[in-house]
Amino acid sequence: MRVLGVDDGLRRIGLAVSDPSGTLATPAGSVPGDGDAARAARTVAAAIARLDRGDEPIGAIVVGLPRRLDGSDTEQTARARALADALGRATGLPVHLQDERLSSREAEDRLARRERDWRARKRRLDAAAAAVILQEFLDWNPEARIRNSECRSRKSE
Repeated sequence: MRVLGVDDGLRRIGLAVSDPSGTLATPAGSVPGDGDAARAARTVAAAIARLDRGDEPIGAIVVGLPRRLDGSDTEQTARARALADALGRATGLPVHLQDERLSSREAEDRLARRERDWRARKRRLDAAAAAVILQEFLDWNPEARIRNSECRSRKSE
């Protein structure tokens, strides 16, 4: 089972997926953003269908939760919660919220080390931010890795 990371944005929604062991997050592109959480959830659900690979299905979703540095909600926090709820209803998968403070900044720094052209970085930033969010979730939730291993071992029996 893999986990999908989502970085919600008004223009673009960044996506990332974990490897089957739940150890490593990889950027997986972006889809157009939408002001309406239900429409955005349908767009992400369609992307999940594209990303699902037979024996390695996506079994959970992690949505980045915007917060200020002091931990208080931002103007986008309610939208992220609404998207998480809509994704749960649209996909039937468990949805987790992950603090995303400074994830875009970290993604930009990582991309800047490899890509000098700012236009190319901008195109990849949303997916890279989703990968940062997902990697933090995977690193701080080792039980997700254990659940992934249990799912694989049951399949092989």
